[in-house]
Amino acid sequence: MLQEVANNGFRWIDIAKPGRDDLEQLVPQFSFHELNIEACLSKIQIPKIDRYDDHVFVILHFPIVERERIPKSSQLAAFMGSNYLVTVHQGDLKPVADIFQKCAQDEKARMDLMGKSAGYIFHSIVDALTDDLLNLVRKIVGNIDDIEDVVFDEKIDAAKEISYLRREITSLRRITVPLRRTLTELASRDIPHFSEEDLALYFDDVNDHIDKAIATLDESKETIEIYKDTDFMHGADKSNKILAVLTIIFTLSMPVTILSSLYGMNVDIPMIGEQGSMQFLGRYTTFIVIVIGSALAAMAMVFYFRRLHWI
Repeated sequence: MLQEVANNGFRWIDIAKPGRDDLEQLVPQFSFHELNIEACLSKIQIPKIDRYDDHVFVILHFPIVERERIPKSSQLAAFMGSNYLVTVHQGDLKPVADIFQKCAQDEKARMDLMGKSAGYIFHSIVDALTDDLLNLVRKIVGNIDDIEDVVFDEKIDAAKEISYLRREITSLRRITVPLRRTLTELASRDIPHFSEEDLALYFDDVNDHIDKAIATLDESKETIEIYKDTDFMHGADKSNKILAVLTIIFTLSMPVTILSSLYGMNVDIPMIGEQGSMQFLGRYTTFIVIVIGSALAAMAMVFYFRRLHWI
């Protein structure tokens, strides 16, 4: 959908969810290159800057979060000339739509944002998108703080939550690092040609925010790796304890298994009378002998294991 707002000869054209017809309307007016038109229609272009005599074409990626909590990359393409700015996106970058609506509906905001240059309005857009990026980073930091108690609680399995956080951090770093590189190059080489004022400090502020986001993500990555190792160690220790208990139970049950198997054999066994069972302790003599023999053997094993410090 193509929308346009103008102020004192400066035009801002915003195209959300672009179709080929929307973009081809602009070609006669601005002589955009066909390759740039194709890049706007594609959702998988890498960040880049293409320079021409009268304008510059730039592609940037910013993170968005939809129903899933994992950040996804959304593309913002922009044609920047001396008296116009054309932005193309998929409609999921809310700050772009909010700024455009503000300029379209509020004359004062239109004068403030569009009364200077293409570089100035482009900075306002990028700055708002960077604020969204910082909010996502702060949310991840808060989730890491919340998961600390879970990691050190041996009764709770934090593996799934840790995996989600690691994926969030990786996804954001994959978007943020190229963004920093592309914006630095754009601000130093291209923005001065399309702005009447010096915007170096403005873009330095944006780049500073992105640097802080990258540094925070790097710290979060190290922290979540520590938590992952801690959770793994706790899980391994818990499994070892369970296996140790099961091993002890199995080992201590060996005497009764052996004795019961022995007395269940269909062969002559010492201490068994002619009637097929022992009688000196009454009717249940065989059972009593098996229980006592098994208990004595198990106690001997426990004593021996304790001497070896196995239990």
